[in-house]
Amino acid sequence: MAKKAAAGTPATALLTGQKVEHTLHPYDVSPDAPNYGALVAEALGIGPGRVFKTLIADVDGSLVVGVVPVTGDLDLKALAHAAGGKRANLADRAAAERSSGYVRGGISPLGQRKKLPTVIDDSALDLDRMYVSAGRRGLQVALAPADLIRLTEAVTATIRT
Repeated sequence: MAKKAAAGTPATALLTGQKVEHTLHPYDVSPDAPNYGALVAEALGIGPGRVFKTLIADVDGSLVVGVVPVTGDLDLKALAHAAGGKRANLADRAAAERSSGYVRGGISPLGQRKKLPTVIDDSALDLDRMYVSAGRRGLQVALAPADLIRLTEAVTATIRT
């Protein structure tokens, strides 16, 4: 069950409010460390294919959220296609932080300030639980991929490299 501390971020508040089964997993890895995602997986003692990063891209002038495993990168062309656009670039850090309400290294696909179209890599569909940022650096949340897809109204596609 969610702990009282779960109300600490918009993401955890959303999960608690929607009564979504989830677990919180703190870790201590510098957001500037090379191979950050792999280090997070190692710190949590889980396979890196279960840990996903949340990236915000500009697709034809509109911001879109991409959620991909930390084991690869975001395929911008595939993201643009999945979002119904032609061209994508990673959004600049300030735009991503302003839109999401989170800071780099702690951007969660859940509870963002502005609800953006979201594309989750289809590799998540093979998992019973996936890990994404809980909305602050040093905290991941594990939940069922179906719950993340439902709460973000996401589509799934192959968007990893």
